[in-house]
Amino acid sequence: MSKRIVCLRHGQTLWNVEHRFQGHTDIPLDETGIAQAARAGSLLASLRPTLVVSSDLRRANDTALAVARLVDLDVHVDKDLRERGGGLWEGLTREEIASRWPQEYIAWEAPEGEDVADVAARVSAAMRRWAAKLDDDGLLVIASHGAALRLGICAMLGLPQELWSAVGGLGNCSWSVLEEGRSGWRLLEHNAGTLPEPINSDDIPVAD
Repeated sequence: MSKRIVCLRHGQTLWNVEHRFQGHTDIPLDETGIAQAARAGSLLASLRPTLVVSSDLRRANDTALAVARLVDLDVHVDKDLRERGGGLWEGLTREEIASRWPQEYIAWEAPEGEDVADVAARVSAAMRRWAAKLDDDGLLVIASHGAALRLGICAMLGLPQELWSAVGGLGNCSWSVLEEGRSGWRLLEHNAGTLPEPINSDDIPVAD
């Protein structure tokens, strides 16, 4: 028996479609995102989660509720699971960001935004904190955000920062599964739940 964490990215929002950096801005799910959350909820409910936690931002919280309602659990809210802060980039499209801050865009470092190492540390700490509440065979569903989850997963796996870019992003309402083993956490699944498709996220852009 081992503890598992399902890292679930929230459903689609209008800003995802418009390729706008969301960050800490509290954007709701759009109609497609609501449908995605319902589908993911029905699939993940079959795994019988024992604990459901979400970011404090409503796009993640509403996604978590779609799972929790089906298994009669409450959704616990943790601000440390929110997305990477985008500073001056929040609300702007990728084209606007690239035009105004070409060097920062290449590095994907937003002025007045959050450093990736800080995001990885806070998200992984929250993951460990909630996982510690599980029984040995418990399943934790964490509803959060694209960049936050990818960085948190990298930290949970103990990857050095220079290798973080080797881990791909998460599509809307796709998930990754971590399992606790004798030597730490390992990745069982990544970006599951959909066929490969373009990913619109606050995470670092994929190079052309």
